Amino acid sequence: MRLFDISLFLKRFPIKRAKEELLQISEIKEADYEAFLNVKKAEIATYHLKNNPFYRQKVKGDFSTWESLPILKKADYQIPLKERLSKGFSEKNVYVNKTSGSSGNPIRFAKDKYSHAITWAYHMERFGWFGINFNTSFQARYYGIPLDTIENKTVKLKDFLANRHRFSILDLSEKALDDMLEVYKRKPFDYINGYTSSIVLFAKYLKGKNIVLKDVCPSLKVCIVTSEMLFEADKILLEKQLGVPVVNEYGCSEVGVIAFTNLEGEWEVDSKTLFMEILDENDKPLPLGKEGRIVITSLHNKAHPFIRYEIGDYGALSERSTPKKPILKKLLGRTNDFAILPSGKKAAGMTFYVITKKIMEESGTMKEFKVIQTKMDTFEVNYVSEEALTEEKKSFIAETLEQFLEPGLTFNFNRKEQLDRTESGKLKQFVSLVEN
Repeated sequence: MRLFDISLFLKRFPIKRAKEELLQISEIKEADYEAFLNVKKAEIATYHLKNNPFYRQKVKGDFSTWESLPILKKADYQIPLKERLSKGFSEKNVYVNKTSGSSGNPIRFAKDKYSHAITWAYHMERFGWFGINFNTSFQARYYGIPLDTIENKTVKLKDFLANRHRFSILDLSEKALDDMLEVYKRKPFDYINGYTSSIVLFAKYLKGKNIVLKDVCPSLKVCIVTSEMLFEADKILLEKQLGVPVVNEYGCSEVGVIAFTNLEGEWEVDSKTLFMEILDENDKPLPLGKEGRIVITSLHNKAHPFIRYEIGDYGALSERSTPKKPILKKLLGRTNDFAILPSGKKAAGMTFYVITKKIMEESGTMKEFKVIQTKMDTFEVNYVSEEALTEEKKSFIAETLEQFLEPGLTFNFNRKEQLDRTESGKLKQFVSLVEN
């Protein structure tokens, strides 16, 4: 039974029409694709200039070139949603959601029914690459579970319609992981989908038990991780202990899936419903291969303008990218995930998180950890491990990090039973409490 498609249809999301448009876009030749994108970009900008007072005020007149349009940041959207909607739209006839707030204050946003449908159609197309059908495939889901009674029941209904079993990721104790494994032995899951850190922690548990998950759950086809950074070492661990390919999904709630691992192992960017730019600090486009700010345009959302929208991440497009097939070469993390040091040096938090991770995991007992900058010269390293770090190991980590960062820094190590996660269950691996 096509419960998922039916649920979208009943909510008046025109999924059939959206799938048909995606097929038409797929047939556009590479030589004609840049022209197609230019038309779509002009159409959405012109539409919002004509129908959206909020966007018209931001642009302050008509646009002559694409580059003349302003870069919009999350702060630009910190006004009531109703003041940002285009003519003919209200909160009663659009899809409304909000961002997680992981990069600052959360914002409420809207998508018109068709825009939301085409986002889902694209999502379904990409999952289909790996034999996953949203109507029939059974999902092991690693996302947060709302504590509010009404929201909790809503999520359970959505899980039923989408054919998925949701594991609690707020309790990842040894007992909870034992129970999780028993569920895999009983249920014929087709795929795993959810937050990277939680699935990695489960894979480390499996490694400790010398278990390959596909041996106890033969129906398993693929694991799709999302919302948190996937490091190469973790990808290797996942593929070994789960026994299936690992797919990396990158996206945000405002625009949907941005990049998705294709069958060639490339991180392919959505060029059908989105337009991605990589810009420098002066809002100038950077050449392929160069790292900069990721800026996204939603090509179909007429209810709410996400045009040249800075989502808050740094990354780079591969030199092999084309207009039809852009490839994300690397994702460096959030623009606000930087450590400001006493000398004034600015260091990407995720970069020295990687260094710490490599050193700490050499012990073989490390499960997960989180780095918190509490002062310019002070960092708390909270970790979960079978054994406490020795003083010698702590000194070695501190000395290595100082070589990378600068001398005179303090590192405090705190062994924990579990690490703090956000309400949704995400593990934010680097946090700075210092004002940038």
